[in-house]
Amino acid sequence: MAVQGPIVITGASSGIGAACARYLDALGFTVWAGVRGAQDGEALTRLASSRLRVLMLDVTDPASIEAARKTLAEDTRDTGLAGLVNNAGISVAGPLELLPLAEVRTQFEVNVIGALAVTQALLPLLRRARGRIVNISSIAGLAATPFLGAYCSSKFALEAMSDALRLELAPWGISVSLVEPGAIQSQIWQRATMSATRTLGGVDPEALALYAQPLSRMQEVMAAAAARAIPAEVVARVVADALIAARPRARYLVGKDARFRAMLKWILPDCAQDRLLAWFLGLPPPGLAGCGNSPPAAFSRRSGVHRTARVRFPLRLLRPCWTAFLRILRVIVKSTRRMSGS
Repeated sequence: MAVQGPIVITGASSGIGAACARYLDALGFTVWAGVRGAQDGEALTRLASSRLRVLMLDVTDPASIEAARKTLAEDTRDTGLAGLVNNAGISVAGPLELLPLAEVRTQFEVNVIGALAVTQALLPLLRRARGRIVNISSIAGLAATPFLGAYCSSKFALEAMSDALRLELAPWGISVSLVEPGAIQSQIWQRATMSATRTLGGVDPEALALYAQPLSRMQEVMAAAAARAIPAEVVARVVADALIAARPRARYLVGKDARFRAMLKWILPDCAQDRLLAWFLGLPPPGLAGCGNSPPAAFSRRSGVHRTARVRFPLRLLRPCWTAFLRILRVIVKSTRRMSGS
């Protein structure tokens, strides 16, 4: 296969980034794999062709970004940059009430500010080649999950930033696509669990005890999701499509779980989604307007502690699903009648 233009991938040390680097290298791209450690770069080059080049890059360090820009500008002065894959990311887990703000700031520095900083630095090179930008988001950027609030917020921000960039850069033919995977075989969640354990270790035990039961359930859910996770190579193929396709899409959902969660987001009202998530995580559902009765929970006046009763699946949750289905069916029938009439 003919050699393609140069591509920069941030966060290529492991997981999705490493899979993208290997896959795009196999397709013939000249890959600049952004890593923070020399050992990560050496491990990557052993599994790739001689085209793959290691780029020392810390997306939170302006000096590192500037050094990388100078290296790329010198190497691509004749061709420009064919693509940028903003993949570098971390996950901060835990109840928002208890998360240190420094941890939340770090979450946004890496997942949002870092992606924007690298994009700003490399846009002149991308503009020269009418290159493409692919931002690795997550289904968490469309639908939030309890106890992953900081991570979800950063991905929501990345989605908004990408939507704005797509319109702002259109005059120069630079496309901006979002890749939104579900559960992926990656170290990010193990690191998130370790980080949460370390971070919450310094929290007041009484405050942490308030969340003990749902946090335990959340760990079980994350472990089950990890067991069903799809390989990072699946995401790499989608990233390649976003870089190669004649008409790249604005969004690419990856994985059955991501598509199912997105479908629920688009079809169900917020109150129904909340009740479904609460049931799944063993939480008392919020008593929002339009959701029926109050949550199945008991409140002890003596202790002032909210005690969760055993939560069964609320059958009335299916009512808005059925209503939404009928609405969609009516639209389809009306559209079919119009087409047959014309």
